[in-house]
Amino acid sequence: MLYGGSNSAWGRHGQAIRRLHFVGAGFLLKSDAILQAMKSLFAFVGIIVLATIIGVYFIGIKNPSSPIGGIFMPSFSITSPVFENGASIPSYFTCDGANLSPRFLISGVPDSAKSLALIMDDPDVPRVLRPDGVFDHWILFNIPPKTAEIAEGTTVGTAGKNGAGSNRYTGPCPPPEYEPSEHRYFFRLYALDMELSLQEGAVKSDVLKAMEGHVIGQAELIGKYKKAAQ
Repeated sequence: MLYGGSNSAWGRHGQAIRRLHFVGAGFLLKSDAILQAMKSLFAFVGIIVLATIIGVYFIGIKNPSSPIGGIFMPSFSITSPVFENGASIPSYFTCDGANLSPRFLISGVPDSAKSLALIMDDPDVPRVLRPDGVFDHWILFNIPPKTAEIAEGTTVGTAGKNGAGSNRYTGPCPPPEYEPSEHRYFFRLYALDMELSLQEGAVKSDVLKAMEGHVIGQAELIGKYKKAAQ
């Protein structure tokens, strides 16, 4: 009786151990499947991130700060040999000097561009002087897309009306009695898929409205200026 019961007990223990081995093996199999699924997920996420980076580089980045959006393209650029992006504009090109436009270099214009437009404005104007806080210094549109340079003191394309009411460049001239005493000057260059049906003397708002839906690229250069203490 004792031995028989003992054998029965050992048999039950053996079955339990075999069941534990089976469950353990199943758990390991499930763990391997979960691990493989996680690896596949990480690989998929990596591909998406890489594709996004490549897309941003080749297609461009939507520019939320632009009045009409626009697409920043790394290869499309406007630069000046007289000041670096974010640096001070020499006084020669301001109201304290000759008040001539600086020299600009343009590169990487999209192949499909039919014209370019250049807008220079100052968004740091005291609102007591201008309610919208912006002064338009230079408006150019219908610039030929093959333009690679705008020489110092010259113009290209069709000139729009600046904030002073003239169809020409007018340089930085921040009023020193107001803060900020140093202003920023944005030179935004737009590549368009068409020429604009506007006449000389068009104001910035008309140019921006005409460009809506036709901007295929945008480049930007920022200069700063602060009048010297008297």
